[in-house]
Amino acid sequence: MSYARLVKSLSEARGADFTADPGEMQQLFAAMLDGGVPELELGALIVALANRPISPAMLMDFSAALSARVLAMPWPEWASEAGPYARPDTGPHPVVIPAYGSVHRQRNLAPLVAMVLQRLHIPVLVHGTLEGHGGVASAYVFRELGVMPCTTRAQAQSALNRDWLAFVPTGVIAPGLARLLSLRSRLGVGGLCHVMALLLDPFAGAGMRMVAADDADTLAALRDVLLSEDGTSLLMRGTEGEAFVNPHRRPRIEFVRNGVASVLFEQETAHEDSAESDETDVGARATASWMTRVLEGSATLPQPILNQLACCVYASGQAADLNEAKAIVAVEARSLAAA
Repeated sequence: MSYARLVKSLSEARGADFTADPGEMQQLFAAMLDGGVPELELGALIVALANRPISPAMLMDFSAALSARVLAMPWPEWASEAGPYARPDTGPHPVVIPAYGSVHRQRNLAPLVAMVLQRLHIPVLVHGTLEGHGGVASAYVFRELGVMPCTTRAQAQSALNRDWLAFVPTGVIAPGLARLLSLRSRLGVGGLCHVMALLLDPFAGAGMRMVAADDADTLAALRDVLLSEDGTSLLMRGTEGEAFVNPHRRPRIEFVRNGVASVLFEQETAHEDSAESDETDVGARATASWMTRVLEGSATLPQPILNQLACCVYASGQAADLNEAKAIVAVEARSLAAA
C-alpha cells in the first residue's frame, strides 16, 4: 500500500471525486489502528482526512476496521437482574455515551444524563478523553462528582456491576483509536477519527449508543452508517460536541434500531426555563454543584433533558414504549423534587 499516493489522492480530490480500490480504505484504517503506518505518513493521512468532508462510505470502512479491534466488555452480571422498572423479557441494555467534546458556553450536562439513568438502574458506560482543551470535559465534571476514570476493563466491569456507571478513557476499550485521537489532538485537527469514536460500542452490538454531533453534515453521515448496520442508537444534535441536548431547545431525536429509524421527538422552538437559566459559572466545580442540587431535589431538570432521558429509557429496553418511558422519567423527576 502506497501511503504517499493515498495522501496525495485524499489531498487533491474534491468532494466525491476521491476513489479507492475496493477494500483499500478499510485496509488503510486497519493499518492506522494497528500502528502499522510510519508516524510522518500517519500525520499526513490524519490531516488529509480531516480536510475532507466526512462521508458515510469512509465511516463504514473505518467502522469495519475498528469493530474488529475494540476490546469488548463482557455481558454484565446484572443483565438478568430486575431493577424497579426492568422488563423481564429483555431487561435494560447498557447505554453507551461518548464524551469527546468540551463545553464552553453552558453547563456540561452529559454526566447528569448518565447519573439519572444510573438512578433508574440502567447501566451506563461513558467513554472518552480526559482533556477538555480549554473547555469543560465530562471527565472534569465526573471527577468533581467522585466518579473517577477506570483504568482497566476489569475495573470498569466492577464499577458497572456495583454502581451501574463507569467512565473509561478511550484507550481502555480501543487503544488504536486512542493513539489516533492523541495524534489528531497534537496536530490540532478534527475529522474522521473523532467522529468514529461516536460509534464505539464495547458491548459487541448489545449497547444502546447515544450518538450526537453538532453539524448537519456529520449527523447525516452518521445516520447513513447507523441505518446500514444492526444495533440500537439514539441520534440527535449534541451540545458543543457532547451527547446531551440543549436544555433550552430540544433538537430532533431519532431512534435507530436494526436499520430502521423512527422519530421520538421533533425539534422544538426555543424553550427557556428562567428559574434554571442562570449559568454565569459553567466550570466543572460549579456544574457539579448544580448537578448535586438536581440529584438532591433542590434544582429542576430542564424539560429537554427529561425528554432525552425518556428516549434513553425506551431505547435501552427499560420501557415497552415511549409513553411508559415518559412515565418512568416523570416519577423519577417527582422523586427528585420530593427529596
